[in-house]
Amino acid sequence: MDGFNEQFLISVVIILIGYLLKRNNLVKEKDGEAVARIVFNLTLPCLIVVTFSDISFSPSLFYLVIIAFVFGLINGGLGLFIFRKHPNTTKGTFGMMVPGLNIGLFAYPLVEGLFGFEGLQYFGMFDVGNAFIVFGLSYIIAGVYSGSNGMLETRSIITKLAKSIPLQTYLIMCLLNILNIELPELVINVSGVISVANMPLSLLLLGLYLNFSFARGYGTLILKFILTKYIFGLVAGIACYLWLPMEEMFRFTLLIGFILPTPASVLPYAIMFGYNQRLVGTASNLTMIISFILIWLIVNILI
Repeated sequence: MDGFNEQFLISVVIILIGYLLKRNNLVKEKDGEAVARIVFNLTLPCLIVVTFSDISFSPSLFYLVIIAFVFGLINGGLGLFIFRKHPNTTKGTFGMMVPGLNIGLFAYPLVEGLFGFEGLQYFGMFDVGNAFIVFGLSYIIAGVYSGSNGMLETRSIITKLAKSIPLQTYLIMCLLNILNIELPELVINVSGVISVANMPLSLLLLGLYLNFSFARGYGTLILKFILTKYIFGLVAGIACYLWLPMEEMFRFTLLIGFILPTPASVLPYAIMFGYNQRLVGTASNLTMIISFILIWLIVNILI
């Protein structure tokens, strides 16, 4: 327990460093785009390579892919139902933010510090299913309710999925493992060196994107969104943890995974489809803060 609290404190300090760098104009928020590209296209894929290079696949790991996908579908439907009486722009704004989860940027650093590669293997498989929700369902909801249906084509959805380097890496590593093909030791060693940078860069990036300047006049809508996202996630996560007949790490993955914050991709979607960027940024920032608090509370209670 002391180890987790120490890791959690270190994570918070690194996030604050990123925030203070931005506040003092030493690094600008727009610089975070370059850092995000490095994380998603280099350090995170390298971490996936190292994590999955010697994984022993069990049926339960593949179940996580399905569960994450189904959970996203249910959440997406729930979000659209809750906001069904609101204008399309409101439905699109919050509908695209409810189903997806921020695993690669938010969960990976915490899980790596607490559970090491074993925990990353579980959350990695969970992220495979989540990727189809983030780059598929959320993108569809954002496009449909923006009124820009001409921009939304099946080809564009498939292209977004195909361009996801982390998703490609997950699938390639799973295939290699199933075929019992080992990567050259040089590839593993180089990936191991680069992967060390994933945790600090991810946490610094969270700090760069952290913003306490909230959109005014949307309090009721944001509260509705927060309750929609977290009540079902908490109930489903607690139920799975208590009653699923699976190993503890599997159940813990679901418990924590279901309450992760909104993915970083929603802001580009807001820009692409003409939604209120300030509102999306405010809601996303709140989910980061709430998820941090909930995860800390849950782990301190259970471990």
